[in-house]
Amino acid sequence: MSAARKAIFVVAGVGNGFGTGAASARAFAKAGYRVALIARNPESLANAAKGIQAQGGEAAAFPIKAYTHADVKAGFDEIKKYWPDGEIRVALWNAASFVRKEFLELTEEEIEESTQTNIIGAFAFSRQALLAFQDLELNDKGKRGSLLFTSATAAWRGNKATSAFASGKTGQRALAQSLNKEFGPKNIHVSNVIVDGLILTDRMSGLDAYKSLLEDENKRLSPESIANPLLEDENKRLSPESIANSYLYLVNQDRSAWTFELDLRPAHET
Repeated sequence: MSAARKAIFVVAGVGNGFGTGAASARAFAKAGYRVALIARNPESLANAAKGIQAQGGEAAAFPIKAYTHADVKAGFDEIKKYWPDGEIRVALWNAASFVRKEFLELTEEEIEESTQTNIIGAFAFSRQALLAFQDLELNDKGKRGSLLFTSATAAWRGNKATSAFASGKTGQRALAQSLNKEFGPKNIHVSNVIVDGLILTDRMSGLDAYKSLLEDENKRLSPESIANPLLEDENKRLSPESIANSYLYLVNQDRSAWTFELDLRPAHET
């Protein structure tokens, strides 16, 4: 990466600063990227940026009100203004709207939120990333940029109580497939990453609200029977840092053999 045009990593969806988005930000900062953090929680964004800066990395927070086309565009415009001598080389869509309810219990607002975040937001983010990539020179891997999506097994199949979430993730996966076909010949790498399992950090392992995620269909057993082993056994859950390293692996693939879809799961999955 030249000093004159330093590569920028943009991630949308940072959460509370302890999950996949924040871990990816730290990993790319360590790899020498400038890190642009986009999310709807200004406080979490600021804390994540400060954490990277404290470790000697370059990071800045760009909070937006919603994942609409206008707000996402405004976020990208601010990134370009903040680092006029940089170039956006990697963009990770990590934002998601998760709702687990029986179909007849879903509200119109919940369906709209899932659609807005998982599909429309992904469209808006992809558009700005691809516009940033398209005029760049090829890098040492033979590509102009990498667009990554954090996905889930729900993108492959629906199940009871997942109609809203699975519909959103299926749409997002179809978007990624379409972009891969359209922009691969333009030397832009698009990749969809299926994360099949529970992602836990030490901070979250004791939260009752987070334990409810064990009801996900991918666990295939009742929460009562698997809750303690999953929370206590690191081999049965995914590390955010390991997921982040997988994203780095994808970005470092050259165009002669790159991956569209990666399926990540813990070795001791139930």
